[in-house]
Amino acid sequence: MRKLALLMLVAAMLPAQIRIIAIGAHPDDCDIGAAGMAAKMAAAGHKVKFLSVTNGDAGHQSMGGGALAKRRRAEAQESGRRLGIEYDVLDNHDGELMPTLDVRLQIIRKIREWQADVVISPRTNDYHPDHRNTGILVQDAAYMVMVPNVAPDTPPLKKNPVFLHFQDRFKTPSPFRPDVAIDISEVIDKKVDAMDAHESQFYEWLPWIDGRAAEVPAGKAERKAWLKGQRTRQITPAVRAALEKWYGKERAAKVQHAEAFEVSEYGSQPDEATLRRLFPVLG
Repeated sequence: MRKLALLMLVAAMLPAQIRIIAIGAHPDDCDIGAAGMAAKMAAAGHKVKFLSVTNGDAGHQSMGGGALAKRRRAEAQESGRRLGIEYDVLDNHDGELMPTLDVRLQIIRKIREWQADVVISPRTNDYHPDHRNTGILVQDAAYMVMVPNVAPDTPPLKKNPVFLHFQDRFKTPSPFRPDVAIDISEVIDKKVDAMDAHESQFYEWLPWIDGRAAEVPAGKAERKAWLKGQRTRQITPAVRAALEKWYGKERAAKVQHAEAFEVSEYGSQPDEATLRRLFPVLG
């Protein structure tokens, strides 16, 4: 009895394990927006899953279809291994994603299966139709994850998660608002390592479509250094102000790399204390 009581006391003293699912349109999207947060949360003992809504079978200049989808799935799995998280890829075609009921149900099931406390997705304004439609799909799933008669084969959540959005640069109809800003300076190389796993994207497709393929170095170490310079965001004044809120002015001034998230109008509406509980790596 004493041993059981001691175990119960220890369990009560441990912080609750937070479960986060980040949902992107393509198998590298979540890495760009949330790999640093994922690395920190996973290292602290919390559970993170990245989910790609499409299989990425169109995102390349010289290969496509099933061969590319297979390659990108393997890259996603390697990224997840490097971050210490799970990485799922749904089998919807890249470049053809629509906010249909079928895909919405796929997302509802994934959120429920993960028992998510936090769901992160793109906003619904973006240059890429797959990104926009992923935002719509998650938005449309936000209430339905709790409705038992929707996707009844998967038990509904008993509490609505907090829904957040990845940082973006778009201004219309409204600019991104950094409600949460996380210092990822100490894990920036781990984030770059996760992106490095997506070789088909960061060293082949994206440089090619930007007309910069000739700039990609040949050596692995040189490529990762180049990737770090290309794919790490400068901290905007708004994100710096959010860092000051969460970390204090002195600490925020020293932050070199950050990831920021906007609280969605859908789902549970968190106060500051709730956000600190959901992201114990803050401050």
